[in-house]
Amino acid sequence: MANTSSRTLQLLSLLQTHRYWPGGELADRLGVSVRTLRRDVDRLRELGYPVRAHRGVDGGYQLAPGAALPPLVVDDEEAVALAVGLQTAAQGAVAGIAEASIRAFAKVVQVMPTRLRHRVDALRTVTVPAVWGGGGPTVEATTLTAVAQACRDSERLRFGYTARAGERTDRQVEPHRLVALGRRWYLVGFDLDRQGWRSFRLDRLADPRGTGARFRPRELPAEDAAAFVRASIGKIPGPYQVEVLVHAPADRVRAEVDRWGTVEEVAPGRSRLRMSVESLGWPIMTLGALGAEFEVVSPPELTAQIGEWADRFHRAATEDRSGPEPGQEGTTTG
Repeated sequence: MANTSSRTLQLLSLLQTHRYWPGGELADRLGVSVRTLRRDVDRLRELGYPVRAHRGVDGGYQLAPGAALPPLVVDDEEAVALAVGLQTAAQGAVAGIAEASIRAFAKVVQVMPTRLRHRVDALRTVTVPAVWGGGGPTVEATTLTAVAQACRDSERLRFGYTARAGERTDRQVEPHRLVALGRRWYLVGFDLDRQGWRSFRLDRLADPRGTGARFRPRELPAEDAAAFVRASIGKIPGPYQVEVLVHAPADRVRAEVDRWGTVEEVAPGRSRLRMSVESLGWPIMTLGALGAEFEVVSPPELTAQIGEWADRFHRAATEDRSGPEPGQEGTTTG
């Protein structure tokens, strides 16, 4: 059995990782009796942690919201993840939390042991934030928090949802995971009304609220939540249906396109790429990254936009740079 102080910290850490712990299971995790567990819980309450007890056969404990935020206990991996996450949040697509994220990041790093600070610095040095432009859809922090808590607690969730076509519906969902893809957040969950798995864009989601009803998690019909979202996006017809013949093996093209398009081999060293996209810039960049010859089958707008890009790049490559340096125009020497 660990000493009282370390056991109390372990108890606090366990209570912070789950919303509810059955008393017997929690005592077993700590290696103590139920009576000792009650004393440890009382000790946490004296320190200001609002631990709520549930009596009865299935009785247990949970860490309740308090009037103030007490100190949190995190392990090394959680501390590094917290610091990196806060740094990412300061540059991300969640509305209204950039300044708070920077303040919290500074506090976390300040009290970190040197060995962990070096790990965070190393990650920060070699990581480039993949934020493409600005003006993307943002998600309210309260929405993100409510959905994340429902995922964590396996609690059914109700919310209003505006579909792609603008239709507003009420949904009841068993939330599974949150996925951050590009500058958008998605919820993957089982839609109880439609009896099927769905992905929901969080910027189209309104007034999420837990129902209090727990559920047993279902098996997701995909490798993981991110793969499910990518596959779902691929099924949405975009305004442009792109078809291109690429002079490269299908495996090579598929590795570059990933799940954003379909690739089939049409001949040795030649493949057909199809994509459904909202903007033609993405397939143009993809084709450029392949470094292979290609022929556009459709749409004609893609051919036109490639021509515009080609002209622009050609001007940049052939621009006469032999003229005077900036600021020296009109200077004469005698």
